[in-house]
Amino acid sequence: MTTTTLENVSACNCNATHTVPKGNLEPAASLFKEQIRLATFTNEQDIDPLPLNWYSPNATARGPVVPSKYGNGMTKHNSIGAHAGPYSIYHALSVASKQLSKDHKPDYTNAHPPFDFPQMPQWSTPGKIVAMDPFGHIAPWIFKGTAESEQVEIKPTMSITKAILSIPEIKEEIANGNLKPDGKIVLNDQGEMACTKIAIDPVWYLPGVAQRLNITEDELRRALFEDTNGMYPELISRPDIKTFCPPIGGTTAYIFGDPSDLPREDKRLALRIHDECSGSDVFLSDICSCRCYLIFGLVEAAKEAQNGGNGLVCYFRKEGRCLGEVTKYLVYNARKRGGDTADEYFHRTECIAGVKDARFQELMPDILHWLGITKIDKMLSMSNMKYDAIVNSGIEIDERVEIPDYLLPADSRVEIDAKIAAGYFTNGHVYTNEELKNVEGRKWEGL
Repeated sequence: MTTTTLENVSACNCNATHTVPKGNLEPAASLFKEQIRLATFTNEQDIDPLPLNWYSPNATARGPVVPSKYGNGMTKHNSIGAHAGPYSIYHALSVASKQLSKDHKPDYTNAHPPFDFPQMPQWSTPGKIVAMDPFGHIAPWIFKGTAESEQVEIKPTMSITKAILSIPEIKEEIANGNLKPDGKIVLNDQGEMACTKIAIDPVWYLPGVAQRLNITEDELRRALFEDTNGMYPELISRPDIKTFCPPIGGTTAYIFGDPSDLPREDKRLALRIHDECSGSDVFLSDICSCRCYLIFGLVEAAKEAQNGGNGLVCYFRKEGRCLGEVTKYLVYNARKRGGDTADEYFHRTECIAGVKDARFQELMPDILHWLGITKIDKMLSMSNMKYDAIVNSGIEIDERVEIPDYLLPADSRVEIDAKIAAGYFTNGHVYTNEELKNVEGRKWEGL
C-alpha cells in the first residue's frame, strides 16, 4: 500500500490506495480503526459506486444518494459531501466527544411522512430538479434492502410533518378582521394555523446545476473545490460521481390546504418565496421589510387555502443574500456611517462583498417542480430575480403582489426603494437615481 501526503494527492494518477501516516493521530484510533483515506479516485481498483441514474422515473433504477463512508461506503459511495449540510460538523463533534457512536444506525420507525406525496413527472424530467433529491423523503424505506445488502448508510435528505403555527401578528390580523378563523386552516382566534411542513437538505446534481448557471461542470467543480479550500477533493478526483451534498442551509416549505391540490391548475395557489433574514424574521429589526413580507405572505397563503385553494411559503436559508450575517452587519455599519441613502444601497454591499447578491435563484424553483406546481395565481414577491427564475423554469405566474406600504417599517424605505429602482415589481412610483439620493435611513445618533 502506497502512503501519499496531502500535497501529493492532487497530482497522483496511480491506482494506489491513498492514506496518510498515523503520526500524532494515534489517540483517534479508539474511535476510527481504519487508516485515513484522504480521497478516492475513479481509477482505483476497489472503487465500485452504487448506480445513480438521476433522471430515472423508477426509484429502484434511479438508486439512492450515498455520501457516507459508513460500512462499505468508502468504495461504494456515489455522492460527494456529507448528510445534513453544515450540521454534519456537529455530528462529528458528537462522535469525537464520544456522545455518539460513529456506528449509530438510525431507527426510522414511525418517522415516515404523514402525507404521501405522489411522484410527479417533473421528478424525472431532465433539467427540472437538480438541487434536491426527489426521493429524499422516502430514501430510508425504499432503499432499505440496498442499505442492508451493500452495507452502506442511506439517510433521508427530506422530511415531512404536520404543524401548528402560532404567530403574534396572525392573532392581530384576526383581531383587525383581516383574517377569520375557520377551524381548519386558521384554527381559532388565537391565530393558530395548521400546515404541512417539508424540510429539504440540498443535493446537487452537478451537471444540472452547471447547466442552470450556464457554466461547465468542470468550472463548477473547480470553483467549489477552490472556494472550500480543498475540503472536497473528490470534486476533482471523482468526475464519475455526479452528485454533491453541499455544506449549506436548506429549505422549509409550509403548505396551507390539501397538499394533493398543489398540482391542480383549477385550484388557486398563493406563493411566497422567502429568503432567510434572522434579524428581521426573528428579532424584528426594522432596517428591512423581510418579516413584514413574510407575515403578509402567511396571511395571504391562509386566505387562499380558506377559499378552497392552497397557500405555500418556501423559506430558504440564504442569510444576507447568501453573503452571510457577518457581511450583512458590516454593510449595515458602512451604510449608517456613510450616509444611508437608497442610491448607495447596493454599492455598499458590493464594496465589501464584491457582489450584491449570491442567492442564485436559478436553483430555487426545484421545490415547486417537486410539488408538481405548474401555475401560480398569486406571487407574493416583488423580486424580479425570483419571478424570472420561476417563469424561466416553465411555471406560469398570473399575478404579482407587492407588499402594502402600510406594513413597511420607516427604516426599510432605503432597501425597498433601491430594490424597486433595480427592477423589483411595483404598481407605484419607480424612483430615479436623483430621487434615491433623498431616501435616507435612520441615523445612529442616540442609539
